[in-house]
Amino acid sequence: MTNPRAQAQSNVAPIRKIRERLKRFFGPWGMFVRGFIKHPVMVGSIVPSSPTLIRHMLKPVDWKNTKLFVEYGPGVGTFCRPVLEKMAGDATLIAIDTNEDFIDYLRKDIRDSRFVAVHGSAADVEEIIAAHGFAHADYILSGLPFSTLPAGVGPAIAAATHRALRPGGAFLVYQFRARARDFLAAHFKRIDDAFEWVNVPPCFLFWGWKD
Repeated sequence: MTNPRAQAQSNVAPIRKIRERLKRFFGPWGMFVRGFIKHPVMVGSIVPSSPTLIRHMLKPVDWKNTKLFVEYGPGVGTFCRPVLEKMAGDATLIAIDTNEDFIDYLRKDIRDSRFVAVHGSAADVEEIIAAHGFAHADYILSGLPFSTLPAGVGPAIAAATHRALRPGGAFLVYQFRARARDFLAAHFKRIDDAFEWVNVPPCFLFWGWKD
């Protein structure tokens, strides 16, 4: 006579193997898609940023004088790796995300002593950087979709970011809607902007400088 429990367990094993194989096959892209499906308001796009967009966005950064770089919404680390490649050996990158799946993935995938992944809100950036021994950040990068965030969250993040930056630092923002500039303009008097076509979808780039 067949044992029902043993039969069930034997059926589960192949399914687990298939899931693991699919996870390895799709890698970071698969994780990104799952994150978008679970949290579309926070992720903003189903496709990670292009290498061209990354180079364009990071071009103004003064890496020699960067001790703390912060990123909001790092996802699967599309920006994290290029930032770590450019940072000095004694600099720190703090990545903040409300999606615990992304944070768990980054902690396992990026083995660099300069990298810190934090499960939390960008609105709490001041408390987060203070908890890691910093008074201010040199640069803060964000791909969070400001125009679709819950009411009041976008302005709160922009205000906290301005306070968290050192004088001369910058808030680097890439968005699919030009309206994101309005969130920056309330706090940053000098804003440089550009548009990057080589990305899916093409997007607006903003650099808000703290004078």
